[in-house]
Amino acid sequence: MKVKIKKGVASGYVDAPPSKSMAHRMLICAGLSSGNSIVRGVAESEDILATLDCLKSLGAKCEKEGESIKVTGINFENMKTGALLKCRESGSTLRFFIPICLMVGKEVNLTGSERLLQRPLGVYEEICKEKGVQFLQENDKVSVNGPMVNGTYRMAGNVSSQFVSGLLFVLPLLDGESRIELIPPVESRSYIDMTIDALKKFEVDVYWDGDNTIVIPGGQTYKAKEVTVEGDYSNAAFLEALNLFGGKVEVGNLNLESLQGDKVYSQMFDDLSTGSKQLDLSDCPDLGPILFAVSAALNGGRFTGTARLRIKESDRATVMAEELAKFGINVIVGEDFVFVEPGSLSEPETLLYGHNDHRIVMSMAILSTATGGIIDGAEAVSKSFPDFFEKLTSLGIEVETIEN
Repeated sequence: MKVKIKKGVASGYVDAPPSKSMAHRMLICAGLSSGNSIVRGVAESEDILATLDCLKSLGAKCEKEGESIKVTGINFENMKTGALLKCRESGSTLRFFIPICLMVGKEVNLTGSERLLQRPLGVYEEICKEKGVQFLQENDKVSVNGPMVNGTYRMAGNVSSQFVSGLLFVLPLLDGESRIELIPPVESRSYIDMTIDALKKFEVDVYWDGDNTIVIPGGQTYKAKEVTVEGDYSNAAFLEALNLFGGKVEVGNLNLESLQGDKVYSQMFDDLSTGSKQLDLSDCPDLGPILFAVSAALNGGRFTGTARLRIKESDRATVMAEELAKFGINVIVGEDFVFVEPGSLSEPETLLYGHNDHRIVMSMAILSTATGGIIDGAEAVSKSFPDFFEKLTSLGIEVETIEN
């Protein structure tokens, strides 16, 4: 699908969509609970549908009730060998569910898109090798066979926090205490804290012991709860970025006390507006594409901690450089830095390409409100923000859909 964005200035009020990160966590906690839980405010993006599919494949019941999901928890004792979990393109789903599948104690297979199965899983491979359990990654699937065991888990702190979160979901269910020891530096700590917060909502207690170790008491059980998913700061950033292009947009449905690390976008926007500062993206890599786009329209920018952008839905650093070049902006990409050079935006003379990456599409759309532009592969927004273009339209931006 192609969309044509006409040059324009946005104004109005709009709610941020529900947090995909928190929805994943709360749905999984509900699935690990005994009894029925209600999770309110769930947006049915592609990634969330993947998590719901996987919960169902493990025996949970997930029923939509208005804007809520009723979840009846998994009974691991009734699991059969050979369960198949389809993770689509969701890295969170794949990495969260691998430890859960090890709880089954029987062989479980996980599949997904080609790009998803190319994303690094070496942390789990090493853990499984150390603990003597099966982990086999092939071109078309990942196969695991538990049982999961308690103990000490040691890993680098600068890998994806999704590995840590995956372990946090299941270690409290095991007999005996466990510890996760992270080798500094610890990046994306806010995502780990979001997982800990979700667990607490379901009466599961884990805690930090110092800056680099998490203690997980064993023998715990998840209690069924009614919870509400808060608004998403990472997607709110796209909407509030419109104000840097002359817009007057107010974004609601955001928890000011939220633990979401992407809440820093507001300060980073201010930094970029007042001069070309160096910004560290180690704890907020998902903000990279929109920050690159904003800096292209302002004074340029220098960004560090960008290495993990290469292993997202696309190589986000490289593809943003490719797309910004179509606006006349030069970008230098290093191993762990991105430098967006100051320049003047011009309307792209060729199609913009979404690279099957929701955050690339949305970044290009926001930037196109300053110049106009046509984006190919715009359907990628369904991964996290299915009604993104409807939100733009409600704010006065003209969006025309061009079917392929």
